[in-house]
Amino acid sequence: MTEQVMQRFRPVLTAGPAHDWVFTHGLEQAVAAAPGTEILVGASVPARLIEACGPALRLVQVTGAGTDKVADLPPNVVLANTSHHGRSIAEHVMMVSMMLLRHVPRARRELGEGRWRTVTTDPTVPFGGVLAGRTLGLVGFGEIGTQVALLARALGMRVRAVRHSGRPAEGVEWMGTPDRLPELLAAGDVVVVTVPLSGATRDLIDAQALKTMKNDAILVNVARGAVVNEQALHDALSRGTIGGAAIDVWWRNPRDPGAPPPSHLDFTGFDNVVLTPHQSGHTEETFHGRALDIAANVQALATGLPLRNLVYPKS
Repeated sequence: MTEQVMQRFRPVLTAGPAHDWVFTHGLEQAVAAAPGTEILVGASVPARLIEACGPALRLVQVTGAGTDKVADLPPNVVLANTSHHGRSIAEHVMMVSMMLLRHVPRARRELGEGRWRTVTTDPTVPFGGVLAGRTLGLVGFGEIGTQVALLARALGMRVRAVRHSGRPAEGVEWMGTPDRLPELLAAGDVVVVTVPLSGATRDLIDAQALKTMKNDAILVNVARGAVVNEQALHDALSRGTIGGAAIDVWWRNPRDPGAPPPSHLDFTGFDNVVLTPHQSGHTEETFHGRALDIAANVQALATGLPLRNLVYPKS
């Protein structure tokens, strides 16, 4: 296993029948330990690591839902993922939406500067708002979108969505196919991006899409950074053509030494933006559920039972 955060759940991973687990830190250590490996577990699986495993490799188990960081696999190797992050991310979406509607970033900055400004002390301070009665638009309707919709409805919001099939869903008052995205954007008070990154979704929320949104609408991105055009979002916030944004996913990964910053543009100076370092799904409940799935797939492969969450080939 190469992902450090999952290594905090070693007792869960190794609780079942004995398997020879090797926990590594960094690509070089993983490559050195790879020869003869039957199962690779990690969030990022580059070609070099796959090649180092040799012909013994049978399963690549991703530690989350996204498989965009997995290189091409040999035909005899299967790919599985796991999730359990839907509820955690949905609660994050509600939290940041409330923060923006209540102007929390501005209030926090001003308090830090020693200023106490509320609607009772300053007539120029805008009122906050509630989620109830507002329209939430979901760009994508998988596990995350479904959980966001549940919480949004519980808080009194109207829910609209687009997804590939356009198939209606319970509690969603309007469902469209991706070609109807402009209609969704025009109606949403809070627009939440949950689609996976692909050739079709890269820069899906571009300058034209942002122009379609209401000028007081909030954009929340919990998908992948590149689904939203970086420059277009910065421009929209600078010009005030949207009401605000919550950015949890970024355009670059700054974790590696010498890596570029998560954005080449400065999003830190806006009072109507909530910034988090890709942590919307980072709860103990998420990772515990993932550890259970991973351990179950290791045992299933060893005993010939069906695997959970097969991505390729489809079960």
